[in-house]
Amino acid sequence: MQFNFFLFMFDSPVQIAMVVGVIVLLFGGSKLPQLAKSIGQSSKAFKEGLREAEEDPAPSAPQMTPGPPAALNNVSDQSLMEEMRRRVESKQVSNS
Repeated sequence: MQFNFFLFMFDSPVQIAMVVGVIVLLFGGSKLPQLAKSIGQSSKAFKEGLREAEEDPAPSAPQMTPGPPAALNNVSDQSLMEEMRRRVESKQVSNS
């Protein structure tokens, strides 16, 4: 489909020849085979990546086992604030 669109961009074979000529002048005759090879390898790698993504099942989320309630649930807000102040003060002292 994209190739057909590319063909309609040019009205005559002269325009196509001019574009090919400009490409040869820009990249040089020796670089064109390398350019085509790298484009082909990139396309192949992209298609392989898509195929692998379709084949691999989506990773499931890790199952969390219910455990004992967190220790923070038993701590009061006041003791949490005191601990936060203590940590801030010790950080300020260590940075000075």
